[in-house]
Amino acid sequence: MAVYVLVHGSWLGGWVWRKVTPRLRAAGHDVYAPSLTGLGDRAHLARPEVDLALHIDDIANLIAYENLRGIVLVGHSYAGMVITAVADRMPDRIAHLVYLDAVVPEDGKSVLDVIPKAMAAQVRAGVAANDGWRLPPAPPAALGIADADDARWLDAHARGMPIRTHEHPIKLAGKYAAVPKRTFIYCSNPAIGGLEAMAKTAANDPTWRYHEIATGHDPMITTPEELAQILLGCR
Repeated sequence: MAVYVLVHGSWLGGWVWRKVTPRLRAAGHDVYAPSLTGLGDRAHLARPEVDLALHIDDIANLIAYENLRGIVLVGHSYAGMVITAVADRMPDRIAHLVYLDAVVPEDGKSVLDVIPKAMAAQVRAGVAANDGWRLPPAPPAALGIADADDARWLDAHARGMPIRTHEHPIKLAGKYAAVPKRTFIYCSNPAIGGLEAMAKTAANDPTWRYHEIATGHDPMITTPEELAQILLGCR
């Protein structure tokens, strides 16, 4: 039995894995899909001070208090930052890091530092036009979600992302490199700008496992069976 910890990306929550978790559990595995502070079932905790460090604590504390080991730690999108920092803090607990169309961080840099400058400027403009501290959710169509029911589900549950999570530089000691396995899953149709270079680096590095799914940025919604099969291969 493997232990999966699934960490969602911006605007989402643990709810977004609802089509994937039953498939992993049916195969006999233990699965955790927490919501990060300020999102999902913890949206009532949103405040301007929510940052990357708090989200790292969310996942590290889950692992510590549940005494989880041998973890397949999956991070979607922004959560590539979170899972890397968690692995840097407790590398002995993690068996496999899986970056699901996710940011692969650089020490000392934030999400806004590693994405293209034009995209970072759009993010800041979106926050300024909103309430000054939250980035409004992207429309489903921009994420490659064409099914009307899926789009309504996403719209009903997505919440604004506290921008400090994207402004906060990550601090890494390099201990995450001790995790024995790393996988990058690239969602190529439509691709999200800013992740192509990270995907290409992983695809060309023999120390990484690499997969592509011909779907949009949220495959846990659009192609859950294909995603689940890839994750089952990450044990």
